[in-house]
Amino acid sequence: MDLKIKKGDTVEVISGRKDDKGKRGEVIKVLPDENRVIIQGINQLTKHQRQVQAQGRTLSPGRVRREFPVHVSNVMLVCPKCSKPTRLGLQRDGEKSLRTCKKCNSVIDE
Repeated sequence: MDLKIKKGDTVEVISGRKDDKGKRGEVIKVLPDENRVIIQGINQLTKHQRQVQAQGRTLSPGRVRREFPVHVSNVMLVCPKCSKPTRLGLQRDGEKSLRTCKKCNSVIDE
């Protein structure tokens, strides 16, 4: 399945944990095989890291806060023009397909 959300987009969490619901963040990474995205500052969990020595580097032990993936169905793209969470439409322009905002009909990709 081709995802309409890309790296660098601003998205809003529309469902999920109460802590993260309604928050906005930038997409750091898209995982299309799993239908998930990693969003900066959202879905942060504590990972207990043990001391590991790999490739001449030593990772320090302790508790590390890091972002974990969120399912694509739980987020909605925020339109840069009207700054509201919106669904996306696709518009064909010759060979390219452009993403458009369903609320204000503006083109998101330029």
